[in-house]
Amino acid sequence: MGWLISLTGVALVLGALRDLFHTLWHPTRRGGVSRVVMTALWRLSHAFPARRGVAELVGPLALVTVVGMWAFTIALGWAIVYLPHMPEEFTFAAGLEPGERTGMLDSLYLSLATVTTLGLGDIAPNAGWLRVVAPLEALVGFALLTAAVSWVLEIYPALTRRRSLALRLAMLRRVEPSPQQLQGSASARLMESLAAEVARIRVDFTQYAEAYYFYDGDEDLSLAAMIGYAEALARRGPASEREDVRMAAAVLGHTLEDLAVTLDERFLHTGGTSTEVFAAYASDHGRLPGRS
Repeated sequence: MGWLISLTGVALVLGALRDLFHTLWHPTRRGGVSRVVMTALWRLSHAFPARRGVAELVGPLALVTVVGMWAFTIALGWAIVYLPHMPEEFTFAAGLEPGERTGMLDSLYLSLATVTTLGLGDIAPNAGWLRVVAPLEALVGFALLTAAVSWVLEIYPALTRRRSLALRLAMLRRVEPSPQQLQGSASARLMESLAAEVARIRVDFTQYAEAYYFYDGDEDLSLAAMIGYAEALARRGPASEREDVRMAAAVLGHTLEDLAVTLDERFLHTGGTSTEVFAAYASDHGRLPGRS
């Protein structure tokens, strides 16, 4: 029975590590518990009257919640591994009565001290297999800390790329190029560069799906508000007399369609056209074209 309990703890640890792996290093449409937590927090923010202020907290709060969930699940799993073997297979510092250290609280204390790599030493394993398992928990704890820091450092550059594209589209919309201006070679280069940026954003939404749940406060920095203008530019390209402009517009149009498919499959599930998906994207982020 004791080994069955320990195996239950192992299953918890492996489940948390699997979720961490698929979230950080092998993103899939299936997602995991982390994806459920983020989606739930995002949907919950929609229920508040002051949605904007709440939505701005969702992304950072979701990161903290998910990392905390991983850490707690790993610590709890290892505590369950230790539980059936307390106190017989552990040594205790002077002043601690082994007969009183048999509960879940002591196992969880030992697990937390180990996973955080504190190694206080007042409770230590003396069984051979536990002397191997405990350092493994410390190694997993160090890996979790490293992964959490790397996650944050990877997400914010993705957000910067998204906001930079939104700001560029906002500036273009203010200038509003005339039909004549869209006839030159500069127009082709503009659409090519926009297509390249949109392609990078598409990859970001695939690799860092959690970035979707970060709200962009300023309308000019919100891709949800500005992406429709990129689609409008792409539709103006085929009317050009220049072949390079038509080609660049076609590439931009196809890149936008690919982005729309990614947004729809992973987040919105409208089954609509690119225009409908981008409208749903704007609505989900509390945006309408030209409004904050």
